[in-house]
Amino acid sequence: MTKSNFKTGSQGLNRRSFLKTTAAAGVTAGLATSLTPGAARAQTRGGSIRVAIGHGSTSDTLNPGTWENDFVNGLGYGYSGYLTGVRRDGSIEPQIAESWEAAPGAAEWRFKIRSGVTFHSGKPVTPEAVAASINFHRGEDSTSAAKPLVDPIEEITVEGDTVVFKLASGSADFPFTFTDYHLAIMPEGDDRGIDWQSADGCGPYKITEFVPGVRVALVKNENDWDSERGFFDEIEVLSVVDPNARTTALVSGDVHMIDRIDLKTVALLGRNPNVKIHSVAGNQHYTFAMSVNKEPFTDVNVRLALKYAINRQELVDKILFGFGSIGNDHPIGRGQRFYNDEMAQTEYDPDKAKFHLKEAGLDSLKVELAAADAAFGGAVDAGVLFQNSAAAANIDLQVKRVPNDGYWADVWMQHPFSAVYWGGRPVEDAMFTTAYAAGAAWNDTFWDNARFNELLLAARAELDEDKRREMYYEMQLILNQDGGAIIPMFANYVFATTGDIDTGGDTFSSHWDKDGHRWFERWSFA
Repeated sequence: MTKSNFKTGSQGLNRRSFLKTTAAAGVTAGLATSLTPGAARAQTRGGSIRVAIGHGSTSDTLNPGTWENDFVNGLGYGYSGYLTGVRRDGSIEPQIAESWEAAPGAAEWRFKIRSGVTFHSGKPVTPEAVAASINFHRGEDSTSAAKPLVDPIEEITVEGDTVVFKLASGSADFPFTFTDYHLAIMPEGDDRGIDWQSADGCGPYKITEFVPGVRVALVKNENDWDSERGFFDEIEVLSVVDPNARTTALVSGDVHMIDRIDLKTVALLGRNPNVKIHSVAGNQHYTFAMSVNKEPFTDVNVRLALKYAINRQELVDKILFGFGSIGNDHPIGRGQRFYNDEMAQTEYDPDKAKFHLKEAGLDSLKVELAAADAAFGGAVDAGVLFQNSAAAANIDLQVKRVPNDGYWADVWMQHPFSAVYWGGRPVEDAMFTTAYAAGAAWNDTFWDNARFNELLLAARAELDEDKRREMYYEMQLILNQDGGAIIPMFANYVFATTGDIDTGGDTFSSHWDKDGHRWFERWSFA
């Protein structure tokens, strides 16, 4: 693809006309529910798929350092390429890097770059382009959300077909770093070393049109280096934040897949014989982020009072309708390698909440929580349930419904108490580094704990699994007791497809939504 055939603007079906047509379609129902996709079959090629996802903002761009919602996060896997990838079983796989090896101590890693890979424009994907793409997120002046992930890199050099990364200390999980959706491989350019403006990717599809927060259109990359992926001829992704509009679009046949299903209607939707409901337990979690640098959240006792004032099981039952599990104020999922299964669960206890208020010198507390469906489906309702449970602890929690559009730019990390969703990360270090390390761009509670930061560096470099486990267990406990994030629930990824979609197997990647965002390359028409 060249700059001349890539468009930004509003051409074809836009969000306004889409909502108008789907609103008139109505919801139909029949019987039979499927919570797993059909059996694997030889996948066919061709056809045009249209999907509606519950994410997107008019402030979205193709700058990978700014990607913050699934309208753009997932798009990276559709049109761009990555050094490494995560298989459906959670293991690491080669992508643009065909192999890698670590020096003793894991402080130096050598990644051999696959030959013959080209960008859509025809430019070769060189080791120099790889180095530039990672360097884009590095440096003191970087504003990238991935900066904390690449900060341990002290030097990047190119030796023939190999990119060499020298780290400040050993990193046992370093190859997983490059699976992060921000770290897309892009051509060299003028903007901090890469050209992201032209949408010149090296993935299975080429972007032909990008309308921020509205629509993106893609066509198959016929010169893709991997002939075993990318089965559709064309893809259209629509940003439709309203869950009713997404559901109606699926049932009426206007789209072939939707995510973030309104869980109140899953049973009804599943009765449609042409709809398959997919529920995948993973690392996605919903949070209420408290800015610990702003009153009253500077006091750990206030934070603990709020943690004891929330009825977690009620939220799982009434917001997730059982499609999830209770959280314990840390972001590590039960299926992850170093999940702390020895830590006591924080239960709903108004008396303990009152105790911590008194420790903070308070008899009561009044706080405002900002929420919108853009944060997660049912976020406002979750806030109301939190409001009701907190009242028994003399906490007056006021729920402020805010607009969906612009939520991630205007509310998240701006309002001192807000609802948030996190897709999780495939390994503990990546999750902790992205959202809890001191100074991280996406540390949305502005939390800074010296012991946690010390353990973060030590655990990353520790190659002994038992010692790493002890460190990660302690880090989860520190977050539970001191952190600024209330994490009441882990939510299954629940999405739906029409019957003519072949998802390419009976399991999905569980580290991010919609098959680890790799539905672009893995799915096809039946």
